[in-house]
Amino acid sequence: MRETLLRRGFALEYATLGWNVVGIVVLAFAAVAARSVALVGFGLDSLIEIGASIVVIWELSGSGEARQRRALRLIAVAFALLAAYLAVQSTVVLAEGARPRPSALGIGWTAVTALVMFALAAGKARTGAALDNPVLRTEGRVTLVDGLLAVAVLVGLVLNATAGWWWADPLAGYVLAAYAIREVRSTF
Repeated sequence: MRETLLRRGFALEYATLGWNVVGIVVLAFAAVAARSVALVGFGLDSLIEIGASIVVIWELSGSGEARQRRALRLIAVAFALLAAYLAVQSTVVLAEGARPRPSALGIGWTAVTALVMFALAAGKARTGAALDNPVLRTEGRVTLVDGLLAVAVLVGLVLNATAGWWWADPLAGYVLAAYAIREVRSTF
């Protein structure tokens, strides 16, 4: 039973890893084309999710409380860096009044990503609970937050594209930063 659960945990992490590797490429194109701080932030979040998945794969390959604590700290530090970047970048964009262009690619990718991340998060929560593995459970929350962030970015992109609310994009960046700070606090 434990071996089956471990294989499922690895499969969930590899699926998350693969999705986010593709996502970074898609988001890079979309962010540059639209000049969107929210898409840049979401791309950075995908990079952090890649790092978190690698940390969980490393942690699932071994054992020990010290290894788990180190894995949780690495995930938290990455989110702290993301929060700082997004807070500064969103403030700069608002202060300059930089207007992002609409992004059909960004809208499509974030919509599908939200669905994928919610499904992966549910699987990680169940598997982490069954394994009694705090690192997999925590990374499952990170994946859930990734899905919620995709929704926040999606709303900002749609409001920018349909209503011309250019400031919704950097506000979505602030939402991303707030969730990142929340995740740092809950991890520590």
